[in-house]
Amino acid sequence: MKFITFSDFHEDFDQLDTLISRAKEDDIDFIIVAGDMTVFSKGLRPVLKRLDSIGKKVYVIPGNHEEGAGFDKIVKDYSNCVNFDRQSIELENDFVLLGYGRDGFSQKDPEFRKVARSWYGKFKNKKVILVTHGPPANCKLDVVSGHHVGNIDYRGFIERIKPKVAICGHIHETAGEVDTIGETNVVNPCWEGMVIELV
Repeated sequence: MKFITFSDFHEDFDQLDTLISRAKEDDIDFIIVAGDMTVFSKGLRPVLKRLDSIGKKVYVIPGNHEEGAGFDKIVKDYSNCVNFDRQSIELENDFVLLGYGRDGFSQKDPEFRKVARSWYGKFKNKKVILVTHGPPANCKLDVVSGHHVGNIDYRGFIERIKPKVAICGHIHETAGEVDTIGETNVVNPCWEGMVIELV
């Protein structure tokens, strides 16, 4: 299974078109977008229209720039785009997507803990792909000006569930960084995107 994932392109349509060209290639099965597609939601429909044109499933979560924009209602207008914020989506070959968007700034998140409780124990025999907008705490992906600013609740979930991969964005300073938390690869694909292949 191979997919392309990206985040934080903030209505840079030239960069988006480059990503879309790669996404349309035959080896890519689907697309994951980890939020901040817009600048405070202004260009959400044009962005989704372009993503929808790929002709493959595009799984999206909102970033902090899409908060309060009627995100879910708007996404439903585009048949190939799926908002999986606070949702689980079962894919082929025992993979499951878990999504949690918005925010990005909180280092503790009671709402995430609540959502995560519904996921614990539910996917024991599945290969989990966790997608959050903000990064987990205390790794290469959450460093700003020498300080760790990531979310400890995300990290705790990763340590407990051991996803195959954890994808996030939000922190522009760590664009393109890759790290590991236990057995889990964690990546910030940023606006340049990453192609990931999992088996």
